[in-house]
Amino acid sequence: MPALSPTMTQGNIGSWNKAVGDQLSPGESIAEIETDKASMDFEFQEEGYLAKILMEAGSKDVPVGKPIAVYVEDAEEVEAFKDFTIDDAKPMEGSPAAKEEQPKAEEQPSKPAEESKPAAAESQPQPSKTAEAPVGDRIFASPIAKMIALEQGIPLKNVKGSGPNGRIIKRDVENYVPAAAPAAAAAAPGAAPAAAAAGAAYEDLPISMMRKTIAQRLTQSKQTNPDYIVSSTVSVSKLMKLRASLNAVAEDKYKISVNDILIKAIALANKAVPQVNSAWLEAEGVIRQYKNVDVSIAVATPTGLITPVLRNADTKGLAEISNEAKALGKRARDGKLAPEEYQGGTITISNMGMNNAVSQFTAIINPPQSAILAVGTVERRAIEDPESESGVAFDDVINVTASFDHKTVDGAVGGEWIKALKRVIENPLELML
Repeated sequence: MPALSPTMTQGNIGSWNKAVGDQLSPGESIAEIETDKASMDFEFQEEGYLAKILMEAGSKDVPVGKPIAVYVEDAEEVEAFKDFTIDDAKPMEGSPAAKEEQPKAEEQPSKPAEESKPAAAESQPQPSKTAEAPVGDRIFASPIAKMIALEQGIPLKNVKGSGPNGRIIKRDVENYVPAAAPAAAAAAPGAAPAAAAAGAAYEDLPISMMRKTIAQRLTQSKQTNPDYIVSSTVSVSKLMKLRASLNAVAEDKYKISVNDILIKAIALANKAVPQVNSAWLEAEGVIRQYKNVDVSIAVATPTGLITPVLRNADTKGLAEISNEAKALGKRARDGKLAPEEYQGGTITISNMGMNNAVSQFTAIINPPQSAILAVGTVERRAIEDPESESGVAFDDVINVTASFDHKTVDGAVGGEWIKALKRVIENPLELML
């Protein structure tokens, strides 16, 4: 399993683009790999032939470094790997897979030195080992298979082994399906948790890699960021008129949204109050204050929230921001973002304005950033107007709520940033300065 991004530790195999026996060329996509952020092509960098697929399409949570296929240099060598299995290969040394596969010390069988050498996927298969014929009631299973069975409460005596001479290997335990048990067995010790509530109305949904990453990062944020909240009600009547005027003359070249204008406003506020455009880098012993403003845009996708980054938003016009934001959003929903398109960012915007029921909310900071802005829906409110006959007029407003990391942004600074943002939004002609 390749590491397709710096933070990737495991991946899912979405599909194979090559079959056993197919020729491989450098730069060709041989498989689609689902990372914690997107689906990406695995571009092979060697010449040869695909000799064996060890992990089929649909395999999930495969650690980086775990063998997923075998390639050989000559077509004549393909047949030699016909019976090659995942247990005949070894993970890359030092990879997450190698650490996962490491058996416990007491389970390591003593082997001759020549048998302890890693199997090389690029070379011929090693000669078959001495048969492990069962003796009496003894069950032969690999160390990793024993560990999984122990953790999941699976009786190895009920598992059929597919390894050499019937040896139980990892995939046998993972694919084990218990036989239907009588109703009375539900109360027996060691019964599966699902049997404890026969007929219960629920559905167990697998935790995807993206959901795991979201959980880890947001938990990290709440545990390490002493955040505080600053909220303000902002008039957007002038902003809405500017948007309507620009779209009226667009001629299909762009279609500016309220969010596009807010992205630009955030960028200008960060330029006015640069302390907010910073990151807490404790390992380096610095607070890094960025010169450019890269706005991370929270996008809801079928698999979870992801934040593609609109680079240099402070230097771009509204039409360019609009077109680029729409393209990033589409690739995010399609799961086609490249790592460089969602990594980095100096501030985040999370807009629930399209949901008319959300007037105000708070968002969790995306570390190591120092701030995130939560935007509610546009509401029409009555305001005092001494010049009207009724003394009342109506104004379009939104509620903006910023979460700041107090490690980098003091309360007074956060207040200044909200003030700068409010000024730009309520006087949108400043976007042209």
